[in-house]
Amino acid sequence: MTFIWATRGLAWGFRFLRDGGFEEPLRVYDDVFTDVWDESEVCRRVSDKVALRFPDPLGRRDRAGRTIPHDFVVVGPLAHEVESVEDGIRLVWPIVADEFARVWQLSKPPSPSE
Repeated sequence: MTFIWATRGLAWGFRFLRDGGFEEPLRVYDDVFTDVWDESEVCRRVSDKVALRFPDPLGRRDRAGRTIPHDFVVVGPLAHEVESVEDGIRLVWPIVADEFARVWQLSKPPSPSE
């Protein structure tokens, strides 16, 4: 599965945990999330990509008490299946749930992977 994933942890700020194999993931991320920066939930198709944002399904919060959002840029075959936030939670969240459970309390975020 190829996607960009950005989130924050308990003590670390918003970071890419997966870069989707893109050389410039920030540019791709910015392109699909333009005009929806302030929305807490997003499912927006932009060309062959889907911008997907939802709050942490387990209700985790950072040290400041803010809800932790999960932002994804979904590409490839999976992007054709994600048509709503609910689809994203059902299809994308299970792919990263265990990974996030392992890293969200670390003092520093791990380096992005594909």
